[in-house]
Amino acid sequence: MKTVLYKEGWLNLKHEPGIDFVQEINYLKKKKNAVLLAHYYQNNDIQDVADYIGDSLGLAQEAKKTTADIILFAGVHFMAETAKILNPNKKVLIPDLKAGCSLADSCPPEQFKAFKEAHKDHVVISYINCTAEIKALSDIICTSSNALRIVESLPKQQKIIFAPDKNLGNYIVKKTGREMILWDGACMVHEIFDLEKLIKLKIQHPDAEVIAHPECEQKILDYADFIGSTTALLNYTTGSFAKKFIVVTETGILYQMQKNNPDKQFIAAPPNNSCACNECPYMKRNTLEKIYTALKYEEPEITMDERLMTAALKPMLRMLELSEKAV
Repeated sequence: MKTVLYKEGWLNLKHEPGIDFVQEINYLKKKKNAVLLAHYYQNNDIQDVADYIGDSLGLAQEAKKTTADIILFAGVHFMAETAKILNPNKKVLIPDLKAGCSLADSCPPEQFKAFKEAHKDHVVISYINCTAEIKALSDIICTSSNALRIVESLPKQQKIIFAPDKNLGNYIVKKTGREMILWDGACMVHEIFDLEKLIKLKIQHPDAEVIAHPECEQKILDYADFIGSTTALLNYTTGSFAKKFIVVTETGILYQMQKNNPDKQFIAAPPNNSCACNECPYMKRNTLEKIYTALKYEEPEITMDERLMTAALKPMLRMLELSEKAV
């Protein structure tokens, strides 16, 4: 068996035919006291082997309370960074260092720092889908699950910068009536949905409810029957009397929706071209083979500057504190 160590730091192995990755992953988790955290947007087989599946808020909360020695994060890079920020003394692994995020990339730290300096009397609320550098420049972090609650927790006269997702920011402005200065960032997956195709799909399925993530553009949200975070969408499909749903978010969540509601039908909303662009290419970089390799060799590991972690931790803890108060 040959091992090749790439410059980026992640390992790719040529394995013996017939290796049972699920069995090996479960064995290594137990042997090394490791926990596998996975986002809802991961492939089905990864969701099945994960110890915890959730959205950004749930994953952050789970990372904060875990007693595992090793955290393997099946998601994208900023999520693994978040786990490391919350657990500076634990080993945090990610299956593929190239699993980035288009939304996080849309907010370069130096440009955002200058933007913040131009609005010194504003509190900075940043969506968790950002780099550690942006977190360190923020006052409070939020997720799509708690963004409304966190914005409304501040005095009405408080000026706010919201970054990096302009679509989530616009949704919050519309729901709360608050004025906020928005950074011009967006998720490439949630901006790809086509309203005309969505309307045609609804005509084909008039009994279906349209449910959408608030990272989508306003024209899509205006057409939705329900808007919510990934977890909120999942919970809504279970509680709704509807038997059919058109789901306007990354397709990974449909797996859990179908598992929780085998008697209901879930239809992925169409993108504005013929590719599978309603799938996040970064999320889908993770595979069972890469998870096995990461656990076996404990690479690639997330390492960060201590001062950066300390600065990024403060707004993260503020978010978790506000979330716990609301429970």
